[in-house]
Amino acid sequence: MVSQNVVVPDATTGIITVSTVSNSSVFTPSAQKPPTAPGHISISKKKLLKSLEISGDQSQRLNSWVDSMRASSPTHLKSLPSLSSQEELNSWMKRHPSALDMFERITEASRGKEIVMFLDYDGTLSPIVADPDRAFISSKMRRTVKKLAKCFPTSIVTGRCIDKVYSFVKLAELYYAGSHGMDIKGPTKGFSRYNKDKPSVLYQPAGDFLPMIDEAFKQLVEKTKSTPGAKVENNKFCLSVHFRCVDEKKWSELALKVRSVVKNYPTLKLSQGRKVFEIRPMVKWDKGKALEFLLESLGFDNSSDVFPIYIGDDRTDEDAFKLLQERGQGLGLLVTKFPKDTNASYSLQDPLEVMDFLRRLVEWKQVQQ
Repeated sequence: MVSQNVVVPDATTGIITVSTVSNSSVFTPSAQKPPTAPGHISISKKKLLKSLEISGDQSQRLNSWVDSMRASSPTHLKSLPSLSSQEELNSWMKRHPSALDMFERITEASRGKEIVMFLDYDGTLSPIVADPDRAFISSKMRRTVKKLAKCFPTSIVTGRCIDKVYSFVKLAELYYAGSHGMDIKGPTKGFSRYNKDKPSVLYQPAGDFLPMIDEAFKQLVEKTKSTPGAKVENNKFCLSVHFRCVDEKKWSELALKVRSVVKNYPTLKLSQGRKVFEIRPMVKWDKGKALEFLLESLGFDNSSDVFPIYIGDDRTDEDAFKLLQERGQGLGLLVTKFPKDTNASYSLQDPLEVMDFLRRLVEWKQVQQ
């Protein structure tokens, strides 16, 4: 049985208390208030729901949302009982086996087709670090990606702005889709053989939102400056509020602050990733749409001879995994050490395994030539 932190609202006192409960507990608005534990966090339920403009049945969704902030913490995941965790992992791995173990099956499925590579950045090419400004790619990984781009059309699809991720990667031969795919740019002319006879790729479906994004960025910086460890990142067409370095006792408070800003912008939506809040324009565009656009730019929009491979570690990558499933082409690889709900077919544990997989792909391709 797994224990984890949840937010339990008390119907009689109107207090929301963060405590540790068993995963066998049923989460309902009528749940009784658990015994107060040292270090618990209490917030007025009325004040919390009013600030987030949530009432009635939606309060349960709020509770799940705040709880998911805690569930995304590696420290919580590592505290799971070893036997239960191992059983869950074994079951999950049967459904999403290691791409390294299944490498021959993957290459066999791609035989006779053009492989096109799509790579997330944070947690995929670089490790997740406390300071997002220091998420540097290793020299070895950069060399591996450079070799990969000589063998296959290669894109980086990230929540970061293009300028930021390019300052990390420094490879002009890649396609870049920043801001969760809302800012797409092709390789620099003369650096890639895949765009020699094609016009320069440049697409920004959320261009009209720039003034609003900048305004919301300034408000979020001001609103969160009193929360130690919170960091607001302007990714040009979207915003990120990182709480990886925020004390867990301050997470609910930070969620309130972020929501209080976002609610003033009806055309912006708030979602959550790995220790980060994401604020994006409400446009019908995501990493899956970006993948589709890039395939079309490469001339593979209606082709049955293409085999896209997308590697990512975050919830936002699920849109791309789902698209590949719907197309019935290629496959998705989820980077994770823990079981997660996913549309990916295979898994890799960390950036080191990603690099090993990419290296083997390059070696396989070189033998085919």
